[in-house]
Amino acid sequence: MTQAELRLCSLLLQEHFGEIVEKVGNSLLRTGPRPLRLLAGDTGLLPDQVKKALCVLIQHNLVRYEVQPRGSVEYEARSERILRILRYPRYIYTAKTLYGDPGELLVEELLLHGHLSMSCAVARVADRLTETMEDGKTMDYSEVSSTFVRLADTHFIQRCPMVPEIPRGAKAPPPPAPALAIAEKDMYVVPRLSLVGKGKRRHSCDEEEEGEHKAKRQKQEGGTSETPPDDGIYWQVNLERFHQHFRDQALVSAVASRMDQTSSEVVRTMLRMSEVTTASGASHTQPLSSNEIFRSLPAGYNIGKQVLDQYLALLADDPLEFVGKSGDSGGGTYTVNLHKALVSLATATLESIVEERFGSRCARIFRLLLRKKHLEQKQVEDFAMIPAKEAKDMLYRMLSENLVSLQEIPKTPDHAPSRTFYLYTVNVMAAARMLLHRCYKSVANLMERRQHEMRENKRLLEKSQRVEAILASMQATGAEAAQLHEVEEMITGPERQQLETLKRNVNKIDASENQVDETIFVLESFIESTMKRP
Repeated sequence: MTQAELRLCSLLLQEHFGEIVEKVGNSLLRTGPRPLRLLAGDTGLLPDQVKKALCVLIQHNLVRYEVQPRGSVEYEARSERILRILRYPRYIYTAKTLYGDPGELLVEELLLHGHLSMSCAVARVADRLTETMEDGKTMDYSEVSSTFVRLADTHFIQRCPMVPEIPRGAKAPPPPAPALAIAEKDMYVVPRLSLVGKGKRRHSCDEEEEGEHKAKRQKQEGGTSETPPDDGIYWQVNLERFHQHFRDQALVSAVASRMDQTSSEVVRTMLRMSEVTTASGASHTQPLSSNEIFRSLPAGYNIGKQVLDQYLALLADDPLEFVGKSGDSGGGTYTVNLHKALVSLATATLESIVEERFGSRCARIFRLLLRKKHLEQKQVEDFAMIPAKEAKDMLYRMLSENLVSLQEIPKTPDHAPSRTFYLYTVNVMAAARMLLHRCYKSVANLMERRQHEMRENKRLLEKSQRVEAILASMQATGAEAAQLHEVEEMITGPERQQLETLKRNVNKIDASENQVDETIFVLESFIESTMKRP
């Protein structure tokens, strides 16, 4: 694990879970799997604090545990899962675009709590949606639960592994830690619940306190609230399915920019047909016949079967090979070559970065090396039509940044420079890894910058929040406009301007983080796909 990844993981844990959890997580990331005793000694925290921190991390799938042969339990941090926290806003926004407000809030609640039961998630979301509605209107549980079922059917959420039931007659002592498991066929099976009810609004502070006291009293008396019908069945967000959706979207937009909208719609239809049947790490989608694709095209696209066949032939003949022909049955069977698509996306990202950093002439040399694989300096000058001095300078600059590499091929065993070929080449995998490392560094810098901005303006932010709270309570009690205006003037003109500047800067930093994460996603997907190939 690189230093940049470690720094970014620490910042993410601190921002989302606080200092104690960050200490425990950081210790596990630095030292690898450790038992509780060593973890408490390394962090200098109390064993109870370490236990609570581990509970939080396990709840959010950021730490896994394993029982060792001698009976001790070791905890291990999942760095790749911690880095996914960076992508939470994108998951939530995707759920909103696909399934509306209920989908957005369901995914948000599941990400916020790590995992929840269906009945609990539906009740929470219905309450939150009711809060935003006009007086007299409420959100029905059935509407939210139908969105929950749709999310499970499309595999965007999945059931958490459970503790297997122990037979009553078994006398063996329980293991030090439970082994969680779930059958693949049960992962997306939604329990049949008849959730009847409507969302509730929050009441005033007095009523809330009264309700809390009542709940405490019930707890002390032994608790009279009945257990929900789906007790013990917990759900979590299936991040791999979201990544599959992001990859498909990137692929469709790449086809649209290279060809036209209709071609991209054909590819989108093929991906949509095979999205649930294709495994997340597969290099190809399932073969689909031309007739199946024609029947599944959206209603708005009034193109004939013959025109579709022409589009499919055009896509199959394209040099990028996003779509390949795998047979002739059913009017011809076609697959989407996911690995080649990811290679093309990663290569385009590298080209774009080279162009932004070193200019269009450097990008020309870089593209030339990608196409020709190995070239001598003289050949680069001739093919790129760039003067020798400039070409040499550009190659050395890219070489110093590890974007291109130099390969020596000696004619004789003594490696004498006069009898050695020096060939420039692009190792796409090495360049992608290097740029991924830089992206992690950039995101960590952006997060630290945002924290610095917030610290610098802490007093002003607190004042602004106090004024907003006073205004809200005055509006609730029906205060006059003059009184409200007087409270608003507690924040002076320069302070208001400073707040606007801060808001603008923080929004810019947030947008930059999301943009860098898009690059991270493309590079990570390419590296993962290449590593999985036999």
